[in-house]
Amino acid sequence: MKIIIYFFLTLGLIFSCKKKTEHTEVKQTKEEITIPKVKEITDPKETEVWEPEPKAVTFNENKVPSDAIGLFEGTHLDQWISTKDSSVVKWTIHPDKTMTVGPGTGDIQTKQHFGSVQLHLEWSAPDVIEGEGQGRGNSGVFFQDKYEVQILDSYQNRTYANGQATSIYKQHIPLVNATKAPDQWQTYDIIFHAPQFDTAGNKTKSGFFTVIHNGVLVQDHVEILGSTEYIGPPKNEAHGKGPIKLQDHGNLVQYRNIWVREL
Repeated sequence: MKIIIYFFLTLGLIFSCKKKTEHTEVKQTKEEITIPKVKEITDPKETEVWEPEPKAVTFNENKVPSDAIGLFEGTHLDQWISTKDSSVVKWTIHPDKTMTVGPGTGDIQTKQHFGSVQLHLEWSAPDVIEGEGQGRGNSGVFFQDKYEVQILDSYQNRTYANGQATSIYKQHIPLVNATKAPDQWQTYDIIFHAPQFDTAGNKTKSGFFTVIHNGVLVQDHVEILGSTEYIGPPKNEAHGKGPIKLQDHGNLVQYRNIWVREL
């Protein structure tokens, strides 16, 4: 009988020690994951950051920022060359500091090559309204000679939606059609973030476009799927910086006040 009593007393002691050990482990675990309290900030100066101080920019009479590169200010085309043979541009400069596409002379592009940029340009449809769809006031601005933001007289002029004014050609339809009547000037403000490639030629990061047309957001940080092809899907061949190009599509599209800021 004593043996039986001794057995149960021993068993109870072992069980009691086990429960105590488990309780201690749980308590320790809870203590280990306790999140310390964050110090309450009561002084506004503790969240003030003073450096680096953003550089101040000024503006000239044409509202061009002082850190911009002027591409066309109305008097010459020294920043541009012919795309097809690098010769002198044959587009026409007018006394009112505008220029007109020279139909049949070919596209023009900047001598300087760019990566990610902010581009401002103003354009106007031809003075005489002719054609319809893609045949009416057609041109385009290309980034790195591969990615086109469409220029087209899309005022009361229906065409395929991913080919109208401000479309990322054949890729992204604009959110709205903000095109003014053809007797008025159109303004494009474009943010272009260039795609990135590794040393093996693989794309590691897509590019993006944001486009504001006449003060209206029409492309909201949309992904560039690849080159904007007229026929077929986008291509993603590796490349570095490239020129900004304006297209000769055979229409007398006019331009003025073009500048760019490197990002």
